[in-house]
Amino acid sequence: MTDTPDFPAWAFAKHDAAPDPLFYGSPRFVAHIDDRAIAAVTALYRATFAPGDRLLDLMSSWISHLPADVAYGEVVGLGLNRAELDANPRLARRIVQDLNADPALPLATASLDGAACCVSVQYLEHPVAVFGEVLRCLVPGAPIVVTVSDRCFPTKAVAIWQSGIDHADLVSFYLQSAGFAQVRAARPLARDGGGDPLLAVTGRRPA
Repeated sequence: MTDTPDFPAWAFAKHDAAPDPLFYGSPRFVAHIDDRAIAAVTALYRATFAPGDRLLDLMSSWISHLPADVAYGEVVGLGLNRAELDANPRLARRIVQDLNADPALPLATASLDGAACCVSVQYLEHPVAVFGEVLRCLVPGAPIVVTVSDRCFPTKAVAIWQSGIDHADLVSFYLQSAGFAQVRAARPLARDGGGDPLLAVTGRRPA
């Protein structure tokens, strides 16, 4: 697994350095972005993933924002809270795992047709290692969609995320360093009228 030697030692430190399972031990049945941003995420998923695809919802919760009218082959949810995962009706398989303690995914190589990570990338302490594992699990040519807003738990977001760095550049660097190709960033939603902004970075496992 690849780590992040190009970053300074402080980059992935957190204000709250306690193990993440302590912070996420109690379920939070709330939406972390507003309805407009959720609709934009859903539209992006609809355009990216095909019916019947086997998908990974990385750092999942009780909602996955996948289009309700599309049947996927299997949706695997990996997150930190069992109650939240159990409440998510889109998940066929549920994995409770702290990726900051163990970035290795308990999934077979080339077993997935797509992956999504919704407004959670800011909490990863080993992002290149995690996305390298996602790459391993995808079939050649399969897409990943990483969406970002400006909401976060500040005590749990890594320092580099809160340093003023451009998030599109940072997430793009993560994916490129992990081996993804065709990495592109777009801004489906600006902060307009007080709504949550949305940034999307996509890439594909090289064919």
